[in-house]
Amino acid sequence: MSSSAPAQSSSDLVRRLEALGREIGAREAAHAGQLEVARGCAEALRARVAEALDRFHAAAAASGAPHLRVALGETRIDDKHLRSVEFDLARGRCRAVVTAKSRGQVTLVGPFHAGKTEGPCRSFPFDAKGEIEQALGELLERFLEEACAP
Repeated sequence: MSSSAPAQSSSDLVRRLEALGREIGAREAAHAGQLEVARGCAEALRARVAEALDRFHAAAAASGAPHLRVALGETRIDDKHLRSVEFDLARGRCRAVVTAKSRGQVTLVGPFHAGKTEGPCRSFPFDAKGEIEQALGELLERFLEEACAP
């Protein structure tokens, strides 16, 4: 067996994946603007949740329970859908997810337990700000009650 065979097939692999990257990249580039709008929406919602959680943590600590802490994840590309952006909340096995989709929709998921079926889900158009605010508050209340249950 020739010592150049692995280098040649590696070079072929590199060329094939480079071509595939260009093809998929060109296809997804058409969605970049909508994805940035979704990212902006998700980041704005995450900022609201971060502020609310800071207040929750401070109030819980002032009441004698500083151990009631919830992790707020960073905004990132959705784990399931490439054209969506999400962030999550976690405490133990309890989870909630907020997703902003490039098609102009926010979906609130949870609370649910890691490893179990996700849900319940509620979706709203980006411009339904009052409804999103109300539903986000309800999601956070349900999540915190469940996450902080003994």
